[in-house]
This record gives sequence, structure tokens and C-alpha cells, in this order.
Amino acid sequence: MMRLKDPFTTSFGTMQDKEFYIIEAIDTDGNSGFGESVAFTSPWYSEETVKTNLHVMEDFLIKILQENEVNHPDDVSKLFEPIKRNNMAKSALEGAIWDLYAKRKNISLAAALGGKKKEIDVGISIGIQPTVKDLLNTVEHYIKEGYKRIKIKVKPGWDVDVLRAVREQFPDTPIMADANSAYTLADIEHLKQLDDLNLTMIEQPLGHDDIVDHAKLQAVMKTPICLDESIHSLEDTRKAIQLGSCKIINIKIGRVGGLTEAKRIHDYCLERGIEVWCGGMLEAGVGRSHNIALTTLSGFTLPGDTAGSSRYWEKDIITPEVTVDNGIIKVPNKPGIGYDIDRDALKAFTVSEKVFEF
Repeated sequence: MMRLKDPFTTSFGTMQDKEFYIIEAIDTDGNSGFGESVAFTSPWYSEETVKTNLHVMEDFLIKILQENEVNHPDDVSKLFEPIKRNNMAKSALEGAIWDLYAKRKNISLAAALGGKKKEIDVGISIGIQPTVKDLLNTVEHYIKEGYKRIKIKVKPGWDVDVLRAVREQFPDTPIMADANSAYTLADIEHLKQLDDLNLTMIEQPLGHDDIVDHAKLQAVMKTPICLDESIHSLEDTRKAIQLGSCKIINIKIGRVGGLTEAKRIHDYCLERGIEVWCGGMLEAGVGRSHNIALTTLSGFTLPGDTAGSSRYWEKDIITPEVTVDNGIIKVPNKPGIGYDIDRDALKAFTVSEKVFEF
């Protein structure tokens, strides 16, 4: 368990303590690959939780891996297909195998995925603040630090007027709003007011499992809609694009079941001119490094949420920690995730440990 520097508030609620699992896959030569689970303690983002991740990994997914041969990380998602959803549990294990694969090949995880970028642009996600003044001060702070895009969490009662105040003070800053499914089609006229604010996008304004009503909303709004919670697979992506439900897709590795599916979604969107970016789930260093590697793919044209380690943690579990210089992260070129595990920090934060033999 790790404690965030500051509470993070969205339309769902507020959290400060982050529980998660670090998965270490070790081969017979002593190489180690690392993955991170991203589910939260409560099922407010999706149906998955930290405890359900453990249950599914322990009782189903690890057994599947024990009983089958894996020649390439892409094999993992295929093996996991009989287990419905539980994408964050799947992603945690698959991520460790991807890292191990890259290290055995002596290449970076970015290169293993086909990424070419040597550096990536990053934005910042700002939770709901106590006052508009607090928000404006926070936005100003991160603009001065050079972040390439500001994402602001919104909810009914904290939306149009708040965003208007930000836009008035920062007329040229790329700004997006993230609603986390806080609205319905009854709010169409209200949401259309956002079209005057020149936002990069509004993320997931309607139901977490919806693509039909989002299509109705996008048809009457100039502001691009970005889908997040609605997209769990390439098939969801195909249907959303076909319906016109969005113009942008946020790809979160855990939400879609791992790097293999994330790359498939990226490739599909790239072919069809749909912009994508990499969202964050308040990851520690391992999950953050996977996000960096994924973002090196050419279709990631919009700054993601992969801020530096110090944005969230007093101390991360990797060394060196992820750092941002004027809104840019330099992609590590060491084998695998490109960062070493700080074993002392990992031990200090660990509350339990289990070993599975293969």
C-alpha cells in the first residue's frame, strides 16, 4: 500500500491510499519481469477491485499460465480469453510477462511493442479542488512546470463555470474535461455550453458502459468526446467508432486487459484516423513505466496522464524515478521497462507476498 501525497477527488469520490499488487515473473535464468495491478479498493471506476484481482489471478489466471506454454506475450491474452472481463487482473500478469520477454530479448519494452519515440509529451490530471481559486492556482503551477495539457475533473455543479474561469485565465492552454460518467442525455443543453471553451475534449461524459447515447451527444457537440470507461476491447473500439460515439479514445492498459490489446486498439485507431492517448490509474513506478512504453507507439498523438513519480508519491518503487522536464519524459532504453526496482522501497510498502511455482 502506498499513500498519495494529496487526496485525489473525482465525481466518484476521494482517495489517498492506493492498494495494488506488484507481479514479478522470474525465469530459470534469474531474469525478472514486473507488472502492476491498477484496480482500486472500491468498485467505483469498474467492477474490479484489489481483492477481486487477487481472487481471479490466484484461482484462475495463474493456473492457466502454469498449465500452458507461453512463447510470446501475445499468447497470454489468448489463453485468458475463457475468463470473462477481469481485465485489470489479466493485465497485471501479462505486463510482467511482457517485461520479462523484453529483458530476455535484451531490448526495451517500448521496442518490443514497436515503439519508436525517444521522448513523450505528458499532461497532468487535476482532481476536483476545494475552490475555483485553488484550481486556478494548481493549473498555473503545472503550466509553469511545462505540462503539455491540463485535464480537469468535473461533475454536475463543478463544470461549465469552473472550466470557463480556467479558460479565461489560460486562453491558450490545451484543456480537457473528465466527467467519469457523471451526466446523462438530459444534460445535453448544459454540456453544449462547453463548445464555447475550445476544449481538446470531454472525457466519458455519459454512462460507463454506454456507446449509444455518446453517439447522440457527439452528433450535437463540436467538442470531441473521448471514451474511457466504455472501451474494454478492440471490439468495443470498433463499435464506438462505427456508431460515431467519439472522436478520441483513452487507452488504459489495465482497462483493456493488457499491452497486447492496447496495441491492437492503437493500431485500429491509427488506421482510421482516431486520435488516442494513454490514461493513468494513479500507478506506481511499474505501471507508469508500462504507460511510457506504450505511448512510444506512433498513434499516441495527444499528451497522456503519465506525470512524474513525484507528482503522486513521496517515494516511488523504481529507480530512477520517472521525471518530467518541461512536459517531456525521456524514454529509457535499458532492457524491459527501463527502470530498476527499488527493492528496499518495495519491501517497505509490501504487506503480504505469495510465491507460485511453475
